[in-house]
Parts: sequence; structure tokens; C-alpha cells
Amino acid sequence: MNKVLLLYASFMLAGTFISSVAQVMLKKAALKQYDSVLREYLNPRVIFAYVLFFGATLLSIYAYKVVPLSMGPILEATGYIYVTVFSVAIFHETIDRKKLLALGMIIVGIVIYAVFG
Repeated sequence: MNKVLLLYASFMLAGTFISSVAQVMLKKAALKQYDSVLREYLNPRVIFAYVLFFGATLLSIYAYKVVPLSMGPILEATGYIYVTVFSVAIFHETIDRKKLLALGMIIVGIVIYAVFG
């Protein structure tokens, strides 16, 4: 893998990570009670999460200048890993066997693509 591709792939991974952080922020905002529907959607946490989503989208678009289309979904799949780690660490959710198996399959798929793709 050349250095330019590695750099652009890291942009895509950063965008995926930022998107995962934004998802966690939206869930935290959804768990809070608001006194009006307007405040539910127009509060700093929600607005900042959508700004993060926009930034992550820009990073992905920029990364696709160099990253092959076949590699994009593999890099984006790391978001499932980030969100799972965040959900366990922040929301104290448990991982059952099905979730663990699914994450294992995602990781195996990423490794197979990295080695043989």
C-alpha cells in the first residue's frame, strides 16, 4: 500500500470515528427529557453532532479521491467496532454472543480484505 493511499485511508477511518462519536452524542441527547420538541432538536449537543456528521462526510468524500471504491465499505465497517466500544464504555451496554459473533465476523472480513484484497 503506497503512502498516499494510506494517508487517504486514514482520512476515511478518521471520518468513520468522528461519525461514531456523533452517533453517541445523538443517543446521549435522545436519552434526555426536553420540555419542547424544538429544544429536543435544537440543542447544542444535537447541532454539534450534525456538524460532526457533516465533517465526517466531507472526509469520506475527500478520501474517495484516492481510496478505491472496493476499500471504502471495509474502512467504514470499522464504525461498528467503534460504536460497540462506545456503547459498552459510555452506556454500560452488554455484548451478548450474537453481537460478539457479528463483531468477530466484521473483524475477520477486514483482516481478509487487508491480507488478500
